[in-house]
Amino acid sequence: MGRTMTTISWKRAVIKVGSSLVAPANNQCSTEVLAPIARFINNSRKQGKEVILVSSGSVAAGKGKIAYKHRPSIAEKQAMAAIGQTQMMANWARLFDCDCAQILLTSDDLHNRTRYVNIKNTLRELLKNHALPIVNENDTVAIDELKVGDNDNLAAYTALVVEADTLIICSDINGLYDADPRRHSTAKLIPEVNIINDSIYQLAGGAGSDVGTGGMHTKLQAAQKCVDSGIQTLIVNGRDPSVFDELAKGHSPGTLFTPNKSLDNARDNWLRHTLKVKGSIEIDQGAKQALLESGASLLPSGIIHLSGRFLSGEAVNITYKDNAIAKGIVLYSATDLISIKGLNSQKIEATLGYSLGETVIHRDDLVLL
Repeated sequence: MGRTMTTISWKRAVIKVGSSLVAPANNQCSTEVLAPIARFINNSRKQGKEVILVSSGSVAAGKGKIAYKHRPSIAEKQAMAAIGQTQMMANWARLFDCDCAQILLTSDDLHNRTRYVNIKNTLRELLKNHALPIVNENDTVAIDELKVGDNDNLAAYTALVVEADTLIICSDINGLYDADPRRHSTAKLIPEVNIINDSIYQLAGGAGSDVGTGGMHTKLQAAQKCVDSGIQTLIVNGRDPSVFDELAKGHSPGTLFTPNKSLDNARDNWLRHTLKVKGSIEIDQGAKQALLESGASLLPSGIIHLSGRFLSGEAVNITYKDNAIAKGIVLYSATDLISIKGLNSQKIEATLGYSLGETVIHRDDLVLL
């Protein structure tokens, strides 16, 4: 007898499809595995639901076109990606009954405020015009320090950007097990996870195949980013066509990670998870109370000291007694703040010779941790 599946509902989902599904032979694209996924997406869209597809597979798709020996070099992988991107997009496009739009991202795009806003606006416009955004990491230009690193986490970041209510990760395994099912015949699928803690991470082994870069560990990282922001996350077997029949019925046929709070707005998600911290600002008790209890902006008068070399427009942690209580985007650089910390806002211009405003971090650019 099959297990009773949890019922789910969603309006806007990010669906991530891994390399081993896009290019199962590890050298070219195939529609064999993708057809049921595409059918599910087409039918969901007809019901008025919105879908953003995050697809791996560009490097794997172009692998058969570039001569290489042993492990491919960075340049060889980027050449594979350049060829594979067009093949991957063409492969998907023939399966959909709508316009497909390619979005290529690097980590820097997600951590830069201006680019982040541009990405968000572009995705919003594509959805408004009923196109299907297909997102992938820009492997052609990205080097290690610019890479998100794997498309599981890229899918999570995408879900945060578009304010999705659901992330569906299509893998080559049924979900999260209490042991490695490839090695233990008695391993049992875990249908629902309410808290992602160390014991859950311990269940994640290494990468399952040599096609992509993400194993179960990166899927759990992605799930944690999402559930912490109110986005339910599913890991399902993308090779099993019946999975998408069950999803269409509103069932969870794999492992469901339940959100532990309501869906935050995308700006808070971006501030909390995506923006890289460049330093910290230590504040006094009065400033702490103003932030936590009154929802106020941070003024220079409440600053005790600071650390790090940050510029205007960069992110910092706000700390009280060395504990991070908030995170935000500073209006003034570290150099400026050394001069104006502890001062009344009215003295900023007289001290610096100019003023960018009375606040150091505006409430709209701040999120509590």
